[in-house]
Parts: sequence; structure tokens; C-alpha cells
Amino acid sequence: MRLLIVGTLKGQLTTATKIAMDNGASVTHAEAAEQAMNVLRGGKGADLLLVDVGLDIRDLVMRLEAEHIHVPIVACGISNDARAAVAAIHAGAKEYIPLPPDPELIAAVLAAVANDARDLIWRDEAMGRVIKLAQQIAGSDASVMITGESGTGKEVLARYVHSRSTRAKRPFISINCAAIPEHLLESELFGHEKGAFTGAVARRIGKFEEATGGTLLLDEISEMDVRLQSKLLRAIQERVIDRVGGTKPVPVDIRIIATSNRNLSEAVREGTFREDLLFRLNVVNLKIPPLRDRPADILELAQHFAKKYAEANGLAVRPISTEARHVLTANRWQGNVRELENTIHRSVLMAQGDEIGPDAILTPDGDRLDLAKTAPAVAHATLAAEQVTRALVGRTVADVERDLILETLKHCLGNRTHAANILGISIRTLRNKLNEYADGGIPITPAGNGAPDYQRMANAG
Repeated sequence: MRLLIVGTLKGQLTTATKIAMDNGASVTHAEAAEQAMNVLRGGKGADLLLVDVGLDIRDLVMRLEAEHIHVPIVACGISNDARAAVAAIHAGAKEYIPLPPDPELIAAVLAAVANDARDLIWRDEAMGRVIKLAQQIAGSDASVMITGESGTGKEVLARYVHSRSTRAKRPFISINCAAIPEHLLESELFGHEKGAFTGAVARRIGKFEEATGGTLLLDEISEMDVRLQSKLLRAIQERVIDRVGGTKPVPVDIRIIATSNRNLSEAVREGTFREDLLFRLNVVNLKIPPLRDRPADILELAQHFAKKYAEANGLAVRPISTEARHVLTANRWQGNVRELENTIHRSVLMAQGDEIGPDAILTPDGDRLDLAKTAPAVAHATLAAEQVTRALVGRTVADVERDLILETLKHCLGNRTHAANILGISIRTLRNKLNEYADGGIPITPAGNGAPDYQRMANAG
């Protein structure tokens, strides 16, 4: 956990620094916004900014956005400065902490940002085999490829490998290759020099240099453009990178862990992923089974989430009834651990009585999980597919593909991630198709409010 404290409230922030360090955080100080930006550009990085409420937080937020630096801000100030606290939240701060700082409050904020609750929970032997292999190779510097369906816990396993490596005390830096537009991803990875492109107001250190000495996680690497893959391959092979606009190579010392929810061998055959890069990354493959194939983990995780969300909501921890356990183990869990976690969170809030019964195991729409045969988005997509296939004869493959994509997107309420999963294509492929249709003047369903939509996130910068 890396904390950057910005401000000049010396005594109060010194106390906050000690509390943060006692909770395992590394702390850097900056007196003003420009100094903070220099720290972030310089490669030290931060997981959280603790900012004096007396500073211009809106200006700092705008500076971060202009340089595509994504880090949450928590404002801090004297406890009776309510007006400044409200203004800070409106300016873009995620939270406000009154000073003098309360140790438990700062510890809770740090834990929330670090997401320390992402424990690796398992009991099923199918997952046990993966964990055993992860333990065997954790101490090496070998590149690791972690594969599995969305929501199976690939990033959690990556952090587990890092925490048991010789680099455990050095940075763990993660970048989602699917969430960043292609024209920005190169700069995010390798950094850039001042003036390298419009908006490059100063030198900025990229994720490779930021992770030096530690581990770099390339999340959903299958979504990376082929042209950038060649530069990534050189960086991994030569252990040097070239900043955008730079004139000389920069040495780096990192371990690479990559994840993908796609079959990369198929991507190689399709020409969307370099075979030599796959060989370089895939020294060890940790393949996480889907949750439905490790039933013992379903109940273990369910109990863990039931306790977690009961405590988070100030509720009594209740056991999961025998009938509810049957419902959980019988479900297919297409969204894997992520879907199970959301379901148990709902059940903790909705349960009545001394146990969590089957009546509390609900879908997002409020239907009982054991009575909801088909997820709404899947049902809509199936209906759309049936409607399209009724009139296949006499139509081109391109026309049929276009209608299927657009109808599926429509019935997923514009959610690109759900639509791509249903269609069996990558988010990048879907985005390219939609751009092609939009260029042809075809209306596209706007992004909806469902699960995280990576295209919408990317467009938001």
C-alpha cells in the first residue's frame, strides 16, 4: 500500500503518517499539488492520496485527469470544517477524514483502498492443485500466465504469487489492458517524455518503471493491440523499455504476470496475438477452474462472504441453511466468484430470521436463484438470436453477424462486457465492430448501467 500525503498540516499529518506506516503503508510527502504530480510522474506512484482540504482539490483532480493518472483522493482537515469537507467531496475526493486523525478510521480507509479482504479462499481439490503449483513457482522470476473465466479470481491469485515471491516487499503494479484505449496504453506501460504528444506536459514514468524491483500484472493481456505486443515482447526479452518520445532505452527489473479469460492459442491462430509473446509469457500457466467445477469452494466462499458483509453492514453473522447451500451448489455461476460474492451480499441484506435461507438467495432482479432458470440478459440474447436466424437464407454472413451483435447489445441494455461474453468474442473485437457500424451510420445502443463496461471506462479516460 503506497500513500502520498499532500499538504502542510505538519503535526496532524505526521500523526497520520505514523498511523499509516503502522498499518503497513509506505508513505511519501508533498507540500503542494505540483510536488505531488512530480512524485506520481516520477515512478514512485501511489495507491491513495491523503490531501489537506485547504488545498485546491478540484485543480489537483483536473491535473490527474489531464495526465490520465488514476488514484483516489481522500481529503483531510480540522473536524469542524464541514463546508470545506463538502466542497472537497464535490471536487472529486472519495472521502473526508477529520483531523486529528482517528487510528481506526485511517486503518479502515487504507484497508478499503488496498482491498486487503481479497483473501485467497479455497477448499476444493481442483483449486488446491492450482495453489500448489503457484506455491512451487512463486519464488522464481519466471513469467506466469493465469487463465480462467471472468470472475474466477485471476488477480487475487496473481497477488498471492507476488506475496510469496522474493519481490514481496517491492511494488505490485496492475494495469488492465482492456480498460485503457489503445492510443494511451503504450504511454501507460512505458511512460513518455515531455512533448512526446499533445497533453504530455512533463515526463511521466510508466508502469514498467514504476514496478521496477517488483511485479507487473498485465490484466486481460489478450485485449492488447498486436502492434503494441511487439514492443512488449522486446521489453520482456531485453529488460529495457523505450519511453514514448524517448531517445535511449531504460533498464527495468520486473517479474511479469499476465491474465486472460480467452484461449490465447486460438487468438494466435486468428492473428490477434503474437505466438512469440505467448511463448515468452507462458513459462508457467496457472489455469483457474470455473467455480461450478469446484463445488467445495462455493460453500467455503459463501461462508466467507456472509461473514464479511454481515460485519460490513453491522449485522449479526448468520449461518447459511442446508436448503440454501443446496441452491448455491446447484447454480452454474456463470460470473464465478464475483457473481457469488454479489449474491451473498444480497442474501445478507435480505435474510430474515436466524439463518440465511433459500428465500434470501436472490438474483439482482429479486427472483429466487433456484427459480430463475435463465439470466435475463442471456434469455434476451437467445431470443434475439432466434429472431435473426429465422431469415438467414438470402442474406450475407456480414449482415447476419451485424444484426446478431446489435440485437444482443440491445437486449444487454448496452453493456459491452455482457454482450461480448454472450457472443463469445473479446471486448476489443466487439468495440471494433461497433465502431465500424457507427462509421456506416448505423445507430448503436449506448452503454447501460449494468456490470462494469470496459469500453465506457476507457472512454471516460
